[in-house]
Amino acid sequence: MNLLKFLVINPADNVGVALRTIEKGETVEANGKFVTACEEIATGHKMAICPISAGECVTKYGYTIGSAKSDISAGSWVHTHNLKTNLNDKLAYRYEPALTPPTPLPPATFEGFLREDGRVGVRNELWILPTVGCVNSIARLIERKAQALVSGSIDGIYAFPHPYGCSQLGGDHLNTQKALAGLVRHPNAGGVLVLGLGCENNNLDAFKKVLGETNPNRVKFLVCQESDDEIADALSLLEQLASYAGSFKRQTCSAQELMIGLKCGGSDGLSGITANPLVGVFSDMLTAQGGSSILTEVPEMFGAETILMNRCRDEKTFQKTVALIDGFKDYFIRYHQTIYENPSPGNKAGGISTLEDKSLGCTQKGGSGTVVDVLSYGDPICEHGLNLLEAPGNDLVASTALAVSGAQIVLFTTGRGTPFGCPVPTVKIASNSALSRKKAGWIDFNAGQSIEGVPMDQLSKTFFDYVLRVASGERTVGEQHGMRDLAIFKDGVTL
Repeated sequence: MNLLKFLVINPADNVGVALRTIEKGETVEANGKFVTACEEIATGHKMAICPISAGECVTKYGYTIGSAKSDISAGSWVHTHNLKTNLNDKLAYRYEPALTPPTPLPPATFEGFLREDGRVGVRNELWILPTVGCVNSIARLIERKAQALVSGSIDGIYAFPHPYGCSQLGGDHLNTQKALAGLVRHPNAGGVLVLGLGCENNNLDAFKKVLGETNPNRVKFLVCQESDDEIADALSLLEQLASYAGSFKRQTCSAQELMIGLKCGGSDGLSGITANPLVGVFSDMLTAQGGSSILTEVPEMFGAETILMNRCRDEKTFQKTVALIDGFKDYFIRYHQTIYENPSPGNKAGGISTLEDKSLGCTQKGGSGTVVDVLSYGDPICEHGLNLLEAPGNDLVASTALAVSGAQIVLFTTGRGTPFGCPVPTVKIASNSALSRKKAGWIDFNAGQSIEGVPMDQLSKTFFDYVLRVASGERTVGEQHGMRDLAIFKDGVTL
């Protein structure tokens, strides 16, 4: 096994990344030269490969990730103690298109559930969706009592509690309604029971105005306050939904029917070298098939946003991307928060120093594809190709947002590890082999192989085939452990 120890990502860089811990006094090769470490450089952390003067830009990935706070000698550790962000306030942008045409690939297929509206699910589940947090415990009780209905082609029955649906105003109330409506419409659900209380702001009459028309065989509604025995009534409705959902069987579908969410969390200094580029190659492969990918975490585009802007397919999409970025910056400003208050403590411990550093790694999940559309929170995906979605960096909120917009699967890269799952299958991709070994109960795929002698083109093909197997019914580790969470974006007053 070829264990590369130090990597300079781009010839223009003046720092490299330790792929394994480099001891003080150890010499490594960098761009054809040899650099001796002045101090220990932990895995994922950066080391200067040449002298960097105070105020000089520090370059990684071929882009600036900040500037030196003080003089930095070759072989020194480069991190938060001597590197600061160059980002501040809002910017003016100019569209300078740099589009890469996709490489044609042989058609790929998976075994999915073709719905009556033409969309395709990768699971055939029954979902119980509360309109309001007041009925969460009832939803969970119904979920437990209904498990006997799981048979045949029905993959499972799941309730999705959340704390909202009442005492919300304006945009928050609409966000809750849009999120729940997106899940009601989701193709992974063969049948949905919408469970209301009766007196909430998001009562069924109000919710149906946002939801629109539904198939009465697929979606049932129950108001608990109007029922003498809501448990018995709910189970009766679920039996009807199970009968309908059970009529669907897996059939061969084109990969162009896949809509895959792209997310990272608990990133480390290897995420932008292994896991995120792997997902980026996957995204390019999928969109070349005519499929769709969705990239979110808007605050983690700051510092790398111009790369995405210049990959927009036209001026209109570029302007929507500018509005996406500026709108999220305005969100920070509105609450008197620092726009660039990032990365997290875990990110920093893993070797990420500034938001530019984090964003340039994060956005690699979008590959090199053309940005075809920009979605507001809760909006369904409409265009095949790479889409950008309005949502925060928070793992649960952003992953839920991807599912709400129609992602049948979420690909989640991580360098630190996390056990959560969102409403759809959540594939955990480790940036390093140590995490993959340590947390086998969390991790589905090890992208760390890409720096251990497995070529990226080979690994990406293996990963693409794995995701197709998940789409065809292979359960992720999180699914096996029943890890499912729902988190709705909140911004504003609670009464």
